[in-house]
Amino acid sequence: MTVLIVKNCAREGPGTLGEILRSSCIEYRIVEIEHGEEVPDPTEHEALIVMGGPASANDTTKAMQQEIVAIEQAVRADMPYLGICLGMQALVKACGGRVIRNSIKEVGWKDLQGKGFTLELTPTGKKDAIFKGLEATLPIFHLHGETVKLTDDMQLLATGKHCRNQVVKVGDNAYGFQGHLELTTAMLDKWLAEDDDLKLLSAEEIKSDHSALREEYENNSKKVFTNFLRTAGIL
Repeated sequence: MTVLIVKNCAREGPGTLGEILRSSCIEYRIVEIEHGEEVPDPTEHEALIVMGGPASANDTTKAMQQEIVAIEQAVRADMPYLGICLGMQALVKACGGRVIRNSIKEVGWKDLQGKGFTLELTPTGKKDAIFKGLEATLPIFHLHGETVKLTDDMQLLATGKHCRNQVVKVGDNAYGFQGHLELTTAMLDKWLAEDDDLKLLSAEEIKSDHSALREEYENNSKKVFTNFLRTAGIL
């Protein structure tokens, strides 16, 4: 059994999550959506992970329809699921929620007032195993313009100032994070060179913010990913 990772965009790979999988000798398969690869049956794998990308979960493309179906299958089978950014929005969409435009785009490490983006754990989030060993406030990197509306049976695990629904849980094993936990220095350099929204900001300032936050951010990210893999029974 392997972990199935769906990449919606070539530059948005598993990053620090991939490092953990490799160092733990956990086999994984990557599906490259931009290369026209199709999403296989997720239930033939041990867990499903869907990364971010510039597409919308509301798109009617064949690729997005396949992803939505695969996520529905995974949730129905009570499989471990982790969605990052678009992967979080697709989870909510697949399970009956809505994806809508956020009031502002959240891009980079800071908002327009220069205040750092953070996740604030809810009382439910503080008790969830995915945040074991973590503080109640966590810095986060953002790159999105849409948000989600949850159904009554979805759990909200963390909130943000400009985008309330930051971390959600569906059922017992499916998690979605609006922000990016997987970012590495090499990935950031590539994103700064290629992403249209990031090109509008100061690359030097973003790199400086990343340098200042890197140790805390990567430690938090690795704890979240490790906690997810442990709750999934993979580690």
